Parts: sequence; structure tokens; C-alpha cells
Amino acid sequence: MYNFLFYLILELFGWFFLVVSFSVIVIYLIMMVLSSLEMRDYLRKNRFADYGDIVTSPMAPGVSILAPAFNEGKTIVQNVQSLLSLHYGKFEVILINDGSKDDTLEKLISHFELEKTDYAYHPEIETMPVRGIYRSSNMSFRRLTVIDKVNGGKADALNTGINIARMDILACIDVDCILASDSISRMVRPFMEETNRKVIAVGGVIGIANNCDVMDGTVTQYRVPNSLLGRFQVVEYLRAFLMGRMAWTRINGKLIISGAFGFFRTSLVRQVGGYFPKTVGEDMELVVRMRRYMEEAKVPYRVAFVPDPLCWTEVPESEDVLSRQRNRWMRGTIETLQLHQKMSLNPRYNTIGMVSFPFWSVFEKAGPIIEILGVIYTVILVYLGDFSAVYFFALLLLMYLLSILVSSFSILYEQIAFNHYKDKKDLNRLIWTIIIEPFTVHPKVVWWGLKGHWDFIKGKGGWGSMIRKGFKTAEDKKTLNSTTSL
Repeated sequence: MYNFLFYLILELFGWFFLVVSFSVIVIYLIMMVLSSLEMRDYLRKNRFADYGDIVTSPMAPGVSILAPAFNEGKTIVQNVQSLLSLHYGKFEVILINDGSKDDTLEKLISHFELEKTDYAYHPEIETMPVRGIYRSSNMSFRRLTVIDKVNGGKADALNTGINIARMDILACIDVDCILASDSISRMVRPFMEETNRKVIAVGGVIGIANNCDVMDGTVTQYRVPNSLLGRFQVVEYLRAFLMGRMAWTRINGKLIISGAFGFFRTSLVRQVGGYFPKTVGEDMELVVRMRRYMEEAKVPYRVAFVPDPLCWTEVPESEDVLSRQRNRWMRGTIETLQLHQKMSLNPRYNTIGMVSFPFWSVFEKAGPIIEILGVIYTVILVYLGDFSAVYFFALLLLMYLLSILVSSFSILYEQIAFNHYKDKKDLNRLIWTIIIEPFTVHPKVVWWGLKGHWDFIKGKGGWGSMIRKGFKTAEDKKTLNSTTSL
């Protein structure tokens, strides 16, 4: 009896892994088609766009740029100067000093001639206490407001900025990101052009600036990172943004907008209560909560996406830091899906409930668990002598070729649309990364995802330390090279 049940379970697992494998193949082929259609339509429409008209148009919405900062003293002045120099007619920069322990606030006060004001702060969203609100006495910096508050984390800092934001659109960014000069005009365009549905949020592409030349807050020379982990993340980001999010945008099923660069309708963010500080995935949770609100209100809406690389950031190139980041991403995903479990497979929530939630639950949240169970299942079959090498390696080869196909198309999209990586050596390095990624980096990502599940079960919270090396300018690299040659 027990032998019968054991082999029955094995048989069921075999069918389960077969169904999951072919589901992955079908889903990603569909996503390739959807993303290519969305990219084609975007490029056609963008061909005739004049973003200069948006900059000067009286109909263009005002934008409040919210930038939380914690211990950013080394680069805070340059970062704020970069934000203040963006090309747009109506915007403000709200820098939230989230209880920094270094000289971040002192440098801001000194350089931007800040003075503490008697601003009447009446928070609509509850946050940690505000110690002071500063404005500049120099009219050149009239767009800048600096909030000094008790440390409460990124979500709490953003909520503080939301409380005093005066514009129609919120631009929530990481203060150490590099924004293209026309990033605001490109990101507000979807808010202006949609007529039948209300655009509630817009996401953009995050580019990787590691090993790129940066001058005056702008990426001037694009290169792929030198490390394998850095190049893996270039490929991964291209897959996620130009393939994944373009496809989800096509069916209006996107669940996440990157916390490093996202635009939101201010009134709606306030209606839903702002960011949820008790999750480490506050960016995803806010988007899901906004979508849930709109679905329950039965108001036609859309979450849009701009595939132009308008924001550049530094990614971790050490396994220790990258593992903490992926651990946090997994915990944030689990928290969000559990908080809004009511939406899963619920036809009331349309595409997001019937398609997006099941996909994220199976392939994003449970993906690492399914993969490790597949390994255990294979080991058991080998031990029992019931292992079919032909079937196993045929399926493994099929999944490997699918991985190469999806990654290659993502790079192709980048080359067709933007062509930033003009050096053939960079493209060769990316192609080589695609070939070896499934055997080198992917197993580590699966392991980090499993640790994220385990830490979630244990109740572990917090972000963990994300150490950055900082961007290297062209002059920095020349100095480094000359020093090395000596």
C-alpha cells in the first residue's frame, strides 16, 4: 500500500513538472510576442513625439520629485544639483533626509543656502516625526525643499514627502540614480495622452551604470560591467523591462513599478494611504493596492510603461550584497501577494486577478521552490533506477534554449530601440553571459530566493546593507589608469 502511494506521488510530481515546464515555454513565447507588439507600437508613436512641447505646455502636469536620502553625504550635493537641472517647466524636488547620521543635512544646508521654515506640517499619512523643513534663500534653488525627519525607512520617508507634495504627479526615485534630462517629459506623456482610461502610474526602464562614464549627472559612455554578476544583471534587467514589463503592459497586468524610478498620480496615492512601511517590497505593494482600489471602484484605468532608458543606477557586483537584495525582493513579493491574496483567481479583479496574480504566485514566488523540488525529484528517480536520461536531457536542453532565446531577444530589443552598447566587445560579452548564466549565476539566484522564503518564515525584516562603490566619471578612470601605469 505504501509503495503504491509512493509511486503514485512520484507519478503526480512527474506530470506536475512536465506541465510547469511546458507552461513556462508557452508563457514566455507569448510574452515575446506581446512585448514585440508593444515595442513596435511604442516606437511608431514615439517617432512623431515632440517632447519639447510637453516641457512648455500649460497642460502638462506638475511633478513632485521625492528623493529619500540616508547617509548620502559623499554625493548628495551632486545628486540634488542633477535633479534641479532636469528639463521641465513645472516641478519641485523634495529631498527627505531620513535621519542620516553623517553630514548629509549639513552639506545640503551649506551648499543650497537652506533656512529652516515655519512650514505648517499636517500629515495626511502618518509618519515618523519631522524635525524641520528647509527652503533656500537663493532663488536659483527655489524648486528645492528639504525635510529632516527621524529615521523610519524608505517607505516612511516617501510618505513624508507625499504629505507636502504640491504637484499632480509624484516621481519617486532613489537619490543616487542618474536621470536623463528629458526623463520627466517622457514619463508624464502617458498621463496626458490617455483619454478612455485613467493612468494611475507609469514605470520606466532602469539602466545599469556600472563601468559607464558619468559626467555632470549624465551617462556619456555606455559599457557593460566588467564582472560576471554585473553583466548578468544587465541581461536580467533587459529581460525584465524590455521583455517582461512590456508584455504585461500590453495586457494591462503589470504588478510592479521599480522603486528607483516610478511616477504616480498624487491624489490616488493619498486616497490609498501612501506606502506601506511594514513591508520590504513597498514599491510593488503600492502598485497592487492602487490597482485593487481602481478595480473595486470599477473605474477604467491603466498602469503604463515607458521603455526608454531614462534612469541609471549602480547595481551590486558582490555576491554578498546581491544575495541580500534578492532575499529582500523575494520577501517583498511574498508579503505583497499575501496581503492581497483576495485578488488571486478572483474574476472581479479581471486580468490582474486571473492572470497576473497566478503568474507571480507560481513562477516568481514559488519558482525557486519548484526548481529545488525538481532537483530532489530527479535524484530520487536516479536512486530508484527509474530515470530516463533521454527525457531529462531533452527537457533540460529545451529549457536552456528557451533561456537563450528570451535573453537574446531582450538584447535585440535594446539594440533596435536604443543601441547604447555600440562596442561589439560589449555585445560579445553579453552573449557569452547568456550562454553561461543558467549554469553559473542562476543556481545562486535560486538559492537566494529559497533563503528569502526561509527568512520570511522566520519573520526576518529590514533591507540589509546595500553598499555602493559610487559612479566613476571619465576623469576618475583616466586618473586611475594613469596611476596604475605608473
